[in-house]
Amino acid sequence: MDLDYLTTFVEIAKQGSFSRAGQKLFRSQPAVSAQIRQLEEEYGQKLFDRVGKSMKLTAAGEVLLGFAGRLIALKNESLRAVADQSSAPRGTLAVGANEATCLYVLPDVFAEFHRRFPSVQISVYRNFSRKVLEKVEDGAVDVGIVTLPVKSPSLKIYPVFRDRLMLMVSPKNPLAKHKTVTPAEIADQPLIIPKTGFTRQLLDKLFRPYRGQLRIPMELPSVGMIKRFVAAGLGVSLISESFARDEVRAGEVKLIKISDVDLWRELGLVYRRDRTLTRSAAAFVALVRHGIGGESDYTHTVSVTPAPKKHKAGK
Repeated sequence: MDLDYLTTFVEIAKQGSFSRAGQKLFRSQPAVSAQIRQLEEEYGQKLFDRVGKSMKLTAAGEVLLGFAGRLIALKNESLRAVADQSSAPRGTLAVGANEATCLYVLPDVFAEFHRRFPSVQISVYRNFSRKVLEKVEDGAVDVGIVTLPVKSPSLKIYPVFRDRLMLMVSPKNPLAKHKTVTPAEIADQPLIIPKTGFTRQLLDKLFRPYRGQLRIPMELPSVGMIKRFVAAGLGVSLISESFARDEVRAGEVKLIKISDVDLWRELGLVYRRDRTLTRSAAAFVALVRHGIGGESDYTHTVSVTPAPKKHKAGK
C-alpha cells in the first residue's frame, strides 16, 4: 500500500470533499478518486458515502481513519529519526501550543532557536491545550506547551512559564486609578470573557458568588479581540500580564492587581516519556527549560519568571 493514498484518504475525511482534498494536495479529482478506489479494492469495503454535497465516512472508513493517522504519524517520525542522524539538529520540529502562547510567549524562543539551528524547520500545531496533549500522545507533535496542571503517566511534564492574571481596563475606566481591585468591584463592571479556555474557567469560579449581578456584554474567541474591546471601553476582563504588555506600554489599557485572590496561569513543556527525542526536539527542550544562555538570560528574553514547583490559584 502506498501511504500517499492514506494521506489522500485522511484529507478527504477532513475536507468532506474529493475536489477540496485535491486542491489541498495539488492533485486532480480523477487522481484522488483513483486512489480511493484503489484503497477500497484493497480493503474490500466502501470507505465513503455521498450525503448531499459532502462525502461522509462509512463505518469501515471510520475504522481506517484511526489507523491511517497513526501510520502517517509513524512515517513522519521515521523521516525525523533518519534526518536526526546528522551531527547537528535538522529536519522538522513539530511544536503544539494554543493561540495565545504562540502569539505572546513563543516568538522570541522560536527566533532564538532558528538563529541557533537554521536547518530545522518549525511546524506549529495551534489548538487548545487538550488537543495539543492528544497530538503529543499520539506522536503527531514532538513537544507541546500546554496549560498546567496536566496529569498523564505517558508524558514528561516540566513547568516553564508562570504569569499573573490581572484586571484589564480602559484608561478611562474609573477603576484605572486603583492600584488593586477586589472581585466584588470587578463584578460591578461589564465583563468581557473568553468563550473557552483556562482563563474562562478561572472567571467562572472566581465570580460564582456574584452570578446574580454579573453583566456579560460579550463572549469573544480570542485574546486579541478581548484587548481591542476593553481598550474601546466596552468592558473589563482578566488577562495574563504578558499578553497585554504592548497595549500597556502604548497606553491603550491598564492592568490592575486583584486583591484577596492569587491567580496565575502556568505553562508546562510536555513530551512522550517512551520516545527518544530527536536532536531538534532535545535542543528545543533544553532551550526552553534552561534558557537562552542560561536561566537568567531566558527570563530576560521572554520576560517571564521561572515557575515554582507548586502554586495554588485562589486564597
